[in-house]
Amino acid sequence: MINWIQFFSYVFVTAATPGPNNLMSMSNAARMGIKKSFPFNLGILTGFFAVMMLCTFFCGVLSELIPAVKTPMIFVGAAYMLWLAWKIFRSSPDIGEDDRKGNYISGIILQFVNPKIYIYCIVSMEVYILPCYQGQWGILVFFAFLLAFIGFLFNMLWAVLGSALRMLFSKYAKITNTVMALLLVYCAVYLFI
Repeated sequence: MINWIQFFSYVFVTAATPGPNNLMSMSNAARMGIKKSFPFNLGILTGFFAVMMLCTFFCGVLSELIPAVKTPMIFVGAAYMLWLAWKIFRSSPDIGEDDRKGNYISGIILQFVNPKIYIYCIVSMEVYILPCYQGQWGILVFFAFLLAFIGFLFNMLWAVLGSALRMLFSKYAKITNTVMALLLVYCAVYLFI
């Protein structure tokens, strides 16, 4: 059975931390407003789900054909979590902006070049989901959609908060970064317990 606390800790921390999707959603909403930036966020959801399905299929097939891949993937996932924790802990309170247009197609395209979501899905599948639901493709598709939807919810949260989040994040950046980093370290360490 999935350890839901660990799974959602990893998923929420990964989805909530700054990355291309969240920063672009925030930047677009700050520049254009929620209504005009919504097509971009809808594109993120569409592309995110497509990438989640590809990663889910890749992980599911690879894990069935080569069961020994699980251990290296756990090490890769733990290393990524620790690297991400370090980057979050050391990150600057300044949040950059990108002036690209925020439309539906650019939201989709961003997903195929966003390494954060590939790792997000691969770690989620290999560490938490596949050990419990290997070969149960209906459930795996549900989890792929769940991962994409949670990511989309956090994109929308960043968009809604827009420039207000920028001020809050800058003011409390060290505390926020430390908490997020420690949660990721917890997730990485627990993989080996």
